[in-house]
Amino acid sequence: MKSILNQNIKLGSLELKNRVIMAPLTRMRSNNQNEPTALNETYYSQRASAGLIITEATQISQQGQGYPNTPGIYSKKQIAAWKKICDSVHKNGGKIILQLWHVGRVSHSSYQPQENLPVAPSPILPTGQVLLQDFSPADYEIPHELTPEEINVILNDYATAAKNAKEAGFDGVEVHGANGYLIEQFLRSISNHRTDQYGGSFSNRSRFLFEVLDRVIEVWGSDKVGLRLSPFSAVNTDLDPLAKHHLEYLLPKLSEFNLAYLHIARPHESIEGILDLEEGIDWSTKLIDFCRSLYDGSLIAAGGFDKESAEMAIEENVADAIAFGRNFISNPDLPERLFMGAELNAYDRSTFYGGNEVGYTDYPRLLNTEAV
Repeated sequence: MKSILNQNIKLGSLELKNRVIMAPLTRMRSNNQNEPTALNETYYSQRASAGLIITEATQISQQGQGYPNTPGIYSKKQIAAWKKICDSVHKNGGKIILQLWHVGRVSHSSYQPQENLPVAPSPILPTGQVLLQDFSPADYEIPHELTPEEINVILNDYATAAKNAKEAGFDGVEVHGANGYLIEQFLRSISNHRTDQYGGSFSNRSRFLFEVLDRVIEVWGSDKVGLRLSPFSAVNTDLDPLAKHHLEYLLPKLSEFNLAYLHIARPHESIEGILDLEEGIDWSTKLIDFCRSLYDGSLIAAGGFDKESAEMAIEENVADAIAFGRNFISNPDLPERLFMGAELNAYDRSTFYGGNEVGYTDYPRLLNTEAV
C-alpha cells in the first residue's frame, strides 16, 4: 500500500512530489566568508528526493550572523555558490527554498560589522552562550536596542535577501521566525520590553514579523513564501507565559497573508504545567492541532515525527506535510526509506556542527533506489 507520505501536494504554488520535507538544519560547514561550498552542494543534491528542501538558516546580512561558518545571502559570491546548489538540486529532480535568518541578540560583537554589539528589540541578555568563529564558547553581550530607523534597515535587508534568493534560483523562501532569533525576540514578551509601536500589545509585538512578510512577499508573491514558528520552544530563550494567547491573536492574522505554508516546530519535551495552559493537555503533542484550528492555510509540522506518527498526522488532517530534521542528516534517501518502511541510519550528534564530509555526506543510501 502506498504511503500517504508519497502523495504529491501543492503548497501555495509549490507543487511537491511528496509530503516529506527536509527541515532547515544548521550544519556550520560554509567557508570563512560564509559562502556555501562544493561539499554543501553534494549534501543538498543527495537529498533531492524530498518533496521540498528547506535550507539551513541563512543570514540576510553580516549583522544577522551568530554562529561560525553559517551561510549568507548578501554577497555576490554567496549568491553564485547558492546558485550551484539550486541547479544541482533541480537537476536531481528536487525543489529547494532558502530560509531567511537574522539571529538578533544571539550573536557576538566579533561577528558584527565594526565589532558593534548584536542587536535586539530590547537590551536583554539571551539564554546560554555563543559559539565564536573558532567554535569556542563565550558569554553573550547585552544587545543594542534597535531604533525604528535601524529596524527599517533590517526590513530592507530582508527584501534584498529575498531578491538575492530569487537570483540564485531558489523555488521560494521561508522566513525564520522561530528558535529565539530576531523575529521571535520581537514576538515574545520576555525579550521585548519596548514601549513604542513594536512593543507592548500582541499587535505591536507582531508588527516586525508582519513587516518582514510584507517585504518578502513583495519580492516573491505570497504563494512562494513560508514561515516557521516555534511558539513553545525554549531554544535560545525562555518560555513565554503569554505564548498561547499570542498565538490566538497571531495565527488568524497570518491566515490573511495567504502564505504557501506555515511551518510549526513543536518542542521535543512536554511543557504541560510550565505555562498557564489547560490542565491535562500535553501541549508538546497538541500544539499542531491547536495551530490547525486557528490557521487557515497549509501547515507543515516538525518535531520528532517518525513514519507512523507522520502518516497519522496527515491522515487525520492535522498537517499537510511533515518536516524531518535529524533523520534527514543521517539518511540522504529518507523519503525512499519512509515509503518502504526500511530501517534508518542512526545519526551521530558529535558530527552535527562543523567539520567535513564525516557525518555530512558520507551516510550510506539504500541499494538500488532512485530519487522519486
